[in-house]
Amino acid sequence: MLKRYKKYSFLFQELVHRDFTKKYKRTALGIGWSVLSPLLQLLVMKIMLTKFFATGIEHYTTFLFAGNIVFNYYNESTSSGMTALAENSAIISKVNVPKYMFVFSKNISSLISFLLTVVVFFVLAALDGIEFTWKITMLIFPIVCLVLFNIGLGLVLSACYTFFRDLQYLYSIFTFLLMYMSAVFYDISAYSDFAQKLFLLNPIYLFIRYFRKIVMEQTIPTIWFHLLMILDVCIVMIGGFYMYKKYNHDFLYYF
Repeated sequence: MLKRYKKYSFLFQELVHRDFTKKYKRTALGIGWSVLSPLLQLLVMKIMLTKFFATGIEHYTTFLFAGNIVFNYYNESTSSGMTALAENSAIISKVNVPKYMFVFSKNISSLISFLLTVVVFFVLAALDGIEFTWKITMLIFPIVCLVLFNIGLGLVLSACYTFFRDLQYLYSIFTFLLMYMSAVFYDISAYSDFAQKLFLLNPIYLFIRYFRKIVMEQTIPTIWFHLLMILDVCIVMIGGFYMYKKYNHDFLYYF
């Protein structure tokens, strides 16, 4: 794969540049929306949710922002990755290039926006009274895992979307439900031990929980927590590349 990347590295860089700039084309603030948009979402959610869900949660602004930025990156990355092949069908049908590069470029474009938002998250966390320790460097692990998870799921979704275009609408409903199942704006401590363990079956909750434990609790999750995240990543990555290998030559017939 590395040899193929070197061969098509220029194309990949151009795809990332195109996807990122296209997102803010003809907007007054341009890349500024990468920072302003999550801040406005945070403001709205804080005003609406503080009264109902902030009871007993210290540093609720940081708590809410951590869940919001992780979920938004997951949602944006996988949703854009899902349509990556269909949107570039004109190129794919004429030029023999690795099709997964289009999904990768969508993810990297979303990753750039996410990293900009993470910087803002650190600033707001500091203003919220959060003290940072060396453990903050451990956030590299969930970020890398989340990138790989989004790529793997994007590969699965883009392959399925090529054959089943209704998936786009079904997935938007799924992500809406997933947001409520990922404890983005509430604490699960009020639930029973069994219910709390069920949350661990949700990969997005794991990523959000990791962020909160490092930043707010300044504790590193257990080895089992890490292994569970790695398992989720491996499952979607294997599934994504399997579908591409199996249906690679069938995509052209459905564009």
